Amino acid sequence: MEPETRTLSAAVREHLRQLCLHEFPCGTGSWNKSRFLPQTSRAWRKLIPREERALSPGEETVEDLLGLVRSAHSPWALVEGSSAEDLFLKELAIQNPLMLKDSFFYTYFRSLRVVDKDVSLVDKELLKFVKLKELVLSANQIKEIDTTNLPPTLKVLELYGNKITSMRCLCRHPPPQLQHLGLGHNKLLGPLESLYVTSDHWPNLVSLDLSFNNLTDLQSMVAGLQTLPHLRLLLLQGNPLALVPHYRGLTIDSLARLCVLDDITVSSSEKHLFRGLSHSEDLLAPEAQLLVTVGNLRGVLDSSVLDPEPGPQGPFITYNYYVTYDFVEDEEGEGSQHGGVLAEIIKPPSMEQLDEDILEEIIEDIEESLESGLASLSESGELEESIVSGASEPLPRSIDSAEELAKLRPLLDPQLCPTPGTVLFSTVPKPWSDVIPCNYEMQHTLKDLVPLKAFLLSGTVVTVVEEKILSWPVEQPSSADSPLAAKKGKAEKDKKEKEKDKKDKKGKDKAGKGEKEPPKAQKGSKKQKELPKELHQDLPVLRVLGSSPVVLEPLLAGEPFVSTVCNFGVIRTLEADRLTLNRDAKKNKKGKKEKIKSLVSVYESDYQPEPLTVEIQIQLIQWRSTEEALRGLVM
Repeated sequence: MEPETRTLSAAVREHLRQLCLHEFPCGTGSWNKSRFLPQTSRAWRKLIPREERALSPGEETVEDLLGLVRSAHSPWALVEGSSAEDLFLKELAIQNPLMLKDSFFYTYFRSLRVVDKDVSLVDKELLKFVKLKELVLSANQIKEIDTTNLPPTLKVLELYGNKITSMRCLCRHPPPQLQHLGLGHNKLLGPLESLYVTSDHWPNLVSLDLSFNNLTDLQSMVAGLQTLPHLRLLLLQGNPLALVPHYRGLTIDSLARLCVLDDITVSSSEKHLFRGLSHSEDLLAPEAQLLVTVGNLRGVLDSSVLDPEPGPQGPFITYNYYVTYDFVEDEEGEGSQHGGVLAEIIKPPSMEQLDEDILEEIIEDIEESLESGLASLSESGELEESIVSGASEPLPRSIDSAEELAKLRPLLDPQLCPTPGTVLFSTVPKPWSDVIPCNYEMQHTLKDLVPLKAFLLSGTVVTVVEEKILSWPVEQPSSADSPLAAKKGKAEKDKKEKEKDKKDKKGKDKAGKGEKEPPKAQKGSKKQKELPKELHQDLPVLRVLGSSPVVLEPLLAGEPFVSTVCNFGVIRTLEADRLTLNRDAKKNKKGKKEKIKSLVSVYESDYQPEPLTVEIQIQLIQWRSTEEALRGLVM
C-alpha cells in the first residue's frame, strides 16, 4: 500500500490552522472588539485599530495579549522549536488581525520553511508566493520536484534529508536566480550526476551542498563544477568520493575560485601546496586508504594460574591473547604484510564445518586404534578369537583426558563472526603479560567506495580473544617384537657394552696415575623435567574477554582519524592476581621479598584492578600536498 501523497500547500494550510491565528488571544472577539471598525467599511485606513481611551469590560490591552503568546509559562505560548515566522504571525494576529488574508500571505512572505511535515509533492499552489526568495523543505519525503512549480524569484532552495536520487528533475526548468542549492543527506548516486552541476543549469550558483550522498566519481564531478563561474562554497564530505587521498587537493587545485570546502576556508598556502595536482589526475586511482593501528592491551586476566599442574600425559595448556576487528574486505589481497606485522584474517568456519572437522578427527582416532589393535592381535595369535567374540581395543586416550577434551571442545562464538560484507582481522596472538604490546599496523586499500561508506556509518567491533590450546603427548606405536627391531636392539646393546668396557679400562688407568674420577650423580638427584618431544594440539578454545563497538562516522565528516581506548570493564580477580604475583615472586628469587611485600600491600590497600582496555586508531589517509601525492603514487 503506497503512502498517501501530501502536498506542500496542504502542509502550509495545516500549519496555519495549528497556529490558531483567529482564536484567543489572536484575531477579533470580545477581548478586543472595541478596537476595530465595522467590517462593512472598505477604506484601507479604517482597517487600522482605533486608539481606545478606555476599554470595555472584559477586554484586554494589546500588551497583555502579546504577553500571553510571548511568555513561556502561558498556555497560549508557542510550542518549543517554533520558528521566528510563527511568532511574527501570532503577534500580527493580535495587533492587526484583519490583515491576515490569503492575499497578505502570498505577497508578504519572502521565506517559507516547511520542515519534517511528510511533504512528498510540491504542487503549483507554491507559485502564488510571488515574492518568495527562500524555500526550505528539509526532512520530508520528496523524491522528485517539478521545477515548473517553483517561483522564478527563488534564490535559496534547501532539500536536505529527502529521498531525491538524481538532480535531473531539478534541471528541467531550474529557477534562474538560484544562488544556493542544498541537497545534503539525500540518495544521489551515479556518475551522471556530474552532468547536472554545470553552468547551463545554474549560471548564478554561489553555494552548493551535496554532502552525505553516494557520489563516487570525483574527477567527473570536479569537471562539471569547473563550469560554475560564481561558485565559492562547496560541500562534498560524506560522499564516497571524499574518501580518496587526493580528494581535497584535487578539488582545491581544480576550482581556483573556491573559498570554502567542507566548512573549512581554503587558504592561499593550501592552494600553493596542491598546485599542479590537477595535471596528474589521470594517475590518481579512485581508491581509499585506511590505516588501522592497535596499541597496548592491558588488564588481561592470567588464566594459566587457575589451571592445575599438568601430569606426564598432559594436557599441556598454553594461552595466547589477540585483538580482532571487522573491516571491509581488501581489494588487493588479504593478509599482506604492512610495517613488518603480518595481519591475520580470521574466517571462522560454520557450525556444520566445525562438526565435520570434529567427526573426521574422531574417525581418524578410531581407525588408528583399530589398526594398532589388529596388529597386536595378529602378532599374539588372538586375531581369530577377537573376530569371533567381537572384542575390540579401547581408544588409546585415558578417560580423564577424554572428559577434559569433551569439556573444552571449541564452540563458535557469535562475537567472532564478522558482519555480512566484512572480514575479521586479528593481531598476532601473544602470551600473557601485564601490558601486551600488539604492535599492529594494517593498511586497507579499497576501490569499492560505496560499501566502505556504509561500513563507516555502521562502525566496527573490537574484540579481545583468549586462545587456549591443549597439547597431548603423541604415543609412538610399539614395535619391539618385530625382527628388525630385535636386531637393532641387539646391535645397540653390544655397542653399549663395548663403550662401558672402554670407560672401565680408562678409569683404572686414571686410578693408577692418581687421578680422581668425577663423582657420579646420586640416585636421588633432581633432573630437569623434560616435555615430550612431539605433541598433538587440539583445536584452540576461543573465549571472548570483551567486545565493544567503535564509531567511525567522524571519518565521513572530515576528521582525519578516530583514536580511542576501548574499555571492556574489569575481568581480573583478586584471587588470580594473588596467584600471579606469587608465581612471579618464585621465578625471580632476587626480588622475592619485594614481590611478597607487594602482595601484602595488595591485601592491605583497596584492591582496584586495572580494567581490560586496548588502544586502537583508524586513520583515513589524506594527502597534504602535491609532493606527498606524487610520492604516494611512486610507492
